Amino acid sequence: MPLRSAAGSGKVPRDPVHHPLFARYYARLSVAAETRMGLGAVRGRLLAGLSGRVIEIGAGNGLNFAHYPGTVSEVVAIEPERLLRQLALEAAMRCEVPVDVVPGVAEALPVKSEAFDAVVLSLVLCGVRDVSRALSEVRRVLRPGGEVRFFEHGIGGGPTMRFAQRALDRTVWPALAGGCHLSRDPVAALRDAGFELGPYRRLLLSEQGPRLPISYCVMGSAWRPARPGSESKPGLDAS
Repeated sequence: MPLRSAAGSGKVPRDPVHHPLFARYYARLSVAAETRMGLGAVRGRLLAGLSGRVIEIGAGNGLNFAHYPGTVSEVVAIEPERLLRQLALEAAMRCEVPVDVVPGVAEALPVKSEAFDAVVLSLVLCGVRDVSRALSEVRRVLRPGGEVRFFEHGIGGGPTMRFAQRALDRTVWPALAGGCHLSRDPVAALRDAGFELGPYRRLLLSEQGPRLPISYCVMGSAWRPARPGSESKPGLDAS
């Protein structure tokens, strides 16, 4: 039976990621964005059709949990920031799918190799310290032929917007936004890490509002290449 909490008895080591002020701000903003920016519907599309054992990396305050279908047997949710992890634990208690929330960082996942049928990356690659190392870990823990579902923001817009995104990344944005970066390219990063890209679509958040440096998103699926003689399953319909 999966644990509902990794916060057992004894001393808790210092977290490798510690952004308490940003975590409080993010927790409030993300809840409001579920309806105002349509993120709740996006999460539902992102997770539809998943099954088996799933690892979610950078679970934040657990807003994805309510959208996992009943075909998922277990979710292991990794979250390095202590305040967000506590909120995720509370969300896990309300979830019908078993969710085990544990501390850890994307670059060194505390789980066995090839242990999961799917990996969920939801607004996390923008904030990891080493994208290539994090995706190497994703590939390690995913079984051959296993699926990655991703919803990320990153580089987008015209030359002026892209210049602004890169300028903000070099100056104030990571410090203000808990290590977030605006100009990363998640699709290229997945391809460079050796994943087979499935369907994906570009979208704006929010579609009706002004276009901001953080508005440019992409949602889709990718696979760890299957071993010879095996087949990958159909993925996310990102149309």
